[in-house]
Amino acid sequence: MIPALTYMPRRNPLCRAGALAATAYLGAFVAVAFGFSNPIVLAADGLAVVVVALAAGVGRSLALAARFAAYLGVLMVVTNAVASQRGDTILVRGPDLPLLGTVNISAEAMAEGAILALRIAVVIAAFAVYTAAVDPDRVLRLLRPLARRSALTASLIVRLVPLAAADHARISEAAALRGPGAAGVGRAAVLRRLVSGSLDRSVDVAATLELRGFARGAPGRARRLPRSPADAAFWSVAALIVGFSALALLAGAADYESYPVVALERGPGVLLLGLALPLLAWAPFGARR
Repeated sequence: MIPALTYMPRRNPLCRAGALAATAYLGAFVAVAFGFSNPIVLAADGLAVVVVALAAGVGRSLALAARFAAYLGVLMVVTNAVASQRGDTILVRGPDLPLLGTVNISAEAMAEGAILALRIAVVIAAFAVYTAAVDPDRVLRLLRPLARRSALTASLIVRLVPLAAADHARISEAAALRGPGAAGVGRAAVLRRLVSGSLDRSVDVAATLELRGFARGAPGRARRLPRSPADAAFWSVAALIVGFSALALLAGAADYESYPVVALERGPGVLLLGLALPLLAWAPFGARR
């Protein structure tokens, strides 16, 4: 079984793009999520990330990120509704608690919590797509001039963590197939077997690295990878997203306020930016076709 967040080479422009271009492309959607609080823009930004995930063939990673973001989002809405104590529209008048006073739940506090949850969901989804669609080797090559040993360590982690997840799946499946008459296998036994196997593998990896000369330090040079023809498209889309977003912020076309009452900007600028984000997300994939 291959974990959902494991990188797999695929025949699409994002998986073949350079690490810097792919980082700028997906980072633009993260910048929009942190730069805006307008729910229309955040929803359009989330839709753009969904378009990227489907076009890149990493829908499983997006589904996993959505489940995690849903749990975290509910927690954020509830926490903000209880802790904020701001807003004019009181939905629930709570009891008087020691040190906290009267705990009231307002519609504005819940709306603010929902905005925070939506922002975090978009960011988690973007990083899930980045993990599954961008070649980690290309990413680590960017760090090589800055920290050779750290890049080597990160490279080993990127490869060994999916192996540990696959080992856990195989051990759990083997434990489940022992039959009804066998004694149950607890989590402690599975964890002990998993750690033992990981330690054995780490010894083999260390010996292999030593035989290849890494005991004297990481090699100083690496073969330069050819640039992908799609890099220019990803750079252009990232620049357009950042440019349009900056203009919208400077013009105040996507303002949003939760307190004291919800004030949502729904003008043509918001709608234009909301329509542009999914279209720009699809542009590098559609241009290739």
